[in-house]
Amino acid sequence: MTKSHHTLGEEMHSWATELFPLNRSLTGDGTIKTFEFFAKKLENFEFINTPSGTEVFDWTVPKVWNMRSGYIKNLAGNTLVDFGVNNLHVVGYSEPVHGIFTKDELREHVFFLVEQPSAIPYVTSYYRDMWGFCLKFEEWENLGEGPFEVIIDAEKIDGDLVYGETFLAGESSQEILFSTYVCHPSMASNELSGPVVLTKLMQYLSTLKDRHYSYRAVFLPETIGALVFLNNNLERLKLNLVAGWVMTCLGDGGNLSYIPSRLGNTYADRITLKTLSDHGKLFMKYSWLDRGSDERQYCAPGIDLPVCSVTKTKYGEYAEYHTSLDNLEYISPEGLEESLEFYVQLIENLEANRTPKIRTIGEPHLSKYQLYRSTSIKNANNEDNLLNVISYLDGQHNIQEISQLCKIDEQDVLEEVEKLRVNNLLS
Repeated sequence: MTKSHHTLGEEMHSWATELFPLNRSLTGDGTIKTFEFFAKKLENFEFINTPSGTEVFDWTVPKVWNMRSGYIKNLAGNTLVDFGVNNLHVVGYSEPVHGIFTKDELREHVFFLVEQPSAIPYVTSYYRDMWGFCLKFEEWENLGEGPFEVIIDAEKIDGDLVYGETFLAGESSQEILFSTYVCHPSMASNELSGPVVLTKLMQYLSTLKDRHYSYRAVFLPETIGALVFLNNNLERLKLNLVAGWVMTCLGDGGNLSYIPSRLGNTYADRITLKTLSDHGKLFMKYSWLDRGSDERQYCAPGIDLPVCSVTKTKYGEYAEYHTSLDNLEYISPEGLEESLEFYVQLIENLEANRTPKIRTIGEPHLSKYQLYRSTSIKNANNEDNLLNVISYLDGQHNIQEISQLCKIDEQDVLEEVEKLRVNNLLS
């Protein structure tokens, strides 16, 4: 990367700042505007549309939801709660409503957190028709006795669920997948940190010469978007996917956190743990039972893809999660930088950790290539490392695994592999 990491962190934070006010959901104008923002920064960014009502596995693509305005006023005309001030104030996918309500009647449609009185909670109802408002508990306490005029000016219409995808071809058709979600309104770490870090990561990858793997990035609505993507691509993914990661919650100052795949022993898991070890800092290790993002879909029975996740402080593990306190002050350029550094190091390890295969049938005649002594004598130095490495060059073992099997450093394995490569002995 040409810029310093500090400058990159500030740039990513500025992107999050620009996108923060948009009202995102599974569908709708704010989500489309967010995709358009990233499309301007990435090569070959493609929009994939799926109509409302489409059956996807056991799910149905919902209608498109757009909010225009929403507020609670007293009968004196004073605005007490306003969607225009904070888009978390209206429950996601609320039905339209306009009426006069007593406080008791309104209470059935209001959500707040008594234990976090200064936080607006994030609440959605994608698949059940209802309406509601989200308030700080202290706002509810000071709302007055009513009655209140309530308006939610919203629409649910037939349209398209949209996700975005960009692809960078490498020497191999084998793929690495990075997945992030674009479906939450104004939250910083849980929503915007993943897309901004992934965008910068793909920009870095586009400058990387001689990529071995092909890299695919998807920006999609969580859960239903991942299911639509899988429905469109499952056969190809099962054939070509080497490893994948869900990128979310990457902007705060906490330690890195690892959430494994369902099986826990995929190549994605192994290269993640190696990279975390290389990173040299403390990290949190969770179990599959702690999952909560789209790794649920990628690893579900019948899907079974090698996908795990690395976050900063994991979703659900910080008090600001799914509230208005997950704001631009909660994330920082430094937190975004550290996440980017990890994923860049992950790519470096992926590119170095290939799965070579010897071209010959049987052991190659190494002395022909000046790779083995031509005269045999008792107690002479031999080439055990090279021979041991060759014995595992079956196209089934990668560099990391060969290092462990041969009990030699990965760098030594790479040196032996390079000798074979320059002599055209590897496929």
